[in-house]
Amino acid sequence: MTTTAASSHHLSPAFPGRAPWGTASKLRAWQQGALDKYVQEQPRDFLAVATPGAGKTTFALTLASWLLHHHVVQQVTVVAPTEHLKKQWAEAAARIGIKLDPEYSAGPLGKDYHGVAVTYAGVGVRPMLHRNRVEQRKTLVILDEIHHAGDSKSWGEACLEAFEPATRRLALTGTPFRSDTNPIPFVAYEEGNDGIRRSAADYTYGYGNALADHVVRPVIFLSYSGNMRWRTKAGDEIAARLGEPMTKDAISQAWRTALDPRGEWMPSVLRAADQRLTEVRKGIPDAGALVIASDQDSARAYAKLIREITGNKATLVLSDDAGASKRIDDFSASNDRWMVAVRMVSEGVDVPRLAVGVYATTISTPLFFAQAVGRFVRSRRRGETASVFLPTVPDLLTFANEMEVERDHALDKPKKEGEEDPYAESEKEMEEANKEEDEDTGEQEQFAFEALESEAVFDRVLYDGAEFGMQAHPGSEEEQDYLGIPGLLEPDQVQLLLQKRQARQIAHSRKKPDSEADLLELPAERRPVVSHKEMMELRKQLNTMVSAYVHQSGKPHGVIHTELRRVCGGPPSAEATAGQLRQRIAKVQEWATRMR
Repeated sequence: MTTTAASSHHLSPAFPGRAPWGTASKLRAWQQGALDKYVQEQPRDFLAVATPGAGKTTFALTLASWLLHHHVVQQVTVVAPTEHLKKQWAEAAARIGIKLDPEYSAGPLGKDYHGVAVTYAGVGVRPMLHRNRVEQRKTLVILDEIHHAGDSKSWGEACLEAFEPATRRLALTGTPFRSDTNPIPFVAYEEGNDGIRRSAADYTYGYGNALADHVVRPVIFLSYSGNMRWRTKAGDEIAARLGEPMTKDAISQAWRTALDPRGEWMPSVLRAADQRLTEVRKGIPDAGALVIASDQDSARAYAKLIREITGNKATLVLSDDAGASKRIDDFSASNDRWMVAVRMVSEGVDVPRLAVGVYATTISTPLFFAQAVGRFVRSRRRGETASVFLPTVPDLLTFANEMEVERDHALDKPKKEGEEDPYAESEKEMEEANKEEDEDTGEQEQFAFEALESEAVFDRVLYDGAEFGMQAHPGSEEEQDYLGIPGLLEPDQVQLLLQKRQARQIAHSRKKPDSEADLLELPAERRPVVSHKEMMELRKQLNTMVSAYVHQSGKPHGVIHTELRRVCGGPPSAEATAGQLRQRIAKVQEWATRMR
């Protein structure tokens, strides 16, 4: 059975001596609960799932210390996703008296060390080296962000080969596992009533529990839409509004157009994020901001934009090398405002003062999104909030609204006959999200297009599963209302304040003459963003209705579709908006009813 943090909530969140802001040495309630369960059961394999920022490292090292002290194990091996995290683990272990060698490559380990810190890639290269070490002495293996062991067949096989003889194995993750069906080594899977095998955690501490305990910050998502124009590789010029119902390809191209540093969307969003950072710094003086970019060229361009906007240089982190690691450490210890990075800062890297983020990448897996947002949620004192700026893209808004959803890794794809594979797109993006270094992916050749122009429009605020705000131009009073939310607030105060801001916006809108309403002036909850999946369902529903009407009227499919377009207006079904599709569904239902 999976144990969740709720099982330890008969304890006070502050018991025993919980360290809510990461400053004290005693354990938080969930860490103690997980440790108690482990000590009681003494399992060989233990999987702990805890939300980013909750303190997985502290739990793991405390457990390692207990096992060493009680002579259950004689040495520790930590396996981390990146070089930077490997060093971070060694530094954290040293603070509680466990010496790990982060530079270990081969041969006997120095007598001063209790173990080693290595990467999954390193294990993949020399699995037998690590197996020999594990066989020689009783070993605890800590597998950090265990989903990386499924990144490739070779890594998974290497982990199995290297650590199968280990005395104890502790697997950690802070995010939904994976979108593919590669089994994760040393993880137990249980079959559900639906016949799908899912990962079974031994202890789970989700974002919702952590938020209630004030262990993590509440996240305010600020979403921006706007008009985009681009040229496809076929030479066609296309204009669309980000956030409006579109095909998957059109959403992708509009999204890339928005993130193009030569347009107006990115400068407008960076300007807004910098204003937000200034407001947050009134309550959190050392608060920092991070842009997560898709590639090196974009990262450099964003850093240049930040310098032009703020007058200050941004720390630029381009790849997972020794120099980048030092730049992250220097930024963490400084009072600088901005850092721009490509992917590598999205997972595990600990910069607790990051409070404002700009999601400027086209990666759209729930795993990567959760890892990215996880960089901003680590709370140091009560009342801190995090702010993340997003493009109005259906998938991202869905992830933002589902921050508290706990996910497991499914080995079997829930695919029904006639349905498109719900994981296919995610698998490809997963590979991209887990690349450790920036590299030429060939994407430009495959999807060659030219971004022509873009503009930003403040769209909505998402918080705790609810949406607030009305569309507003950058720099407007309405936008400033949301950018000016205090950086120190309790979660319930955030909700109340957002409700008040929206009510004020609606009242202000009603006083304006219709001629001034150049933006869609409806509250966010009445402007639903339609996903690609929902669009497919609407088209399927329309085609079903038309097919039924074919039998009733005796007219061919094409004739009925043409008549619907003539009466209702709009393009062919494949290009129609959600509203146009619903209108046609209603019309064909009306025709069918009349014929009965």
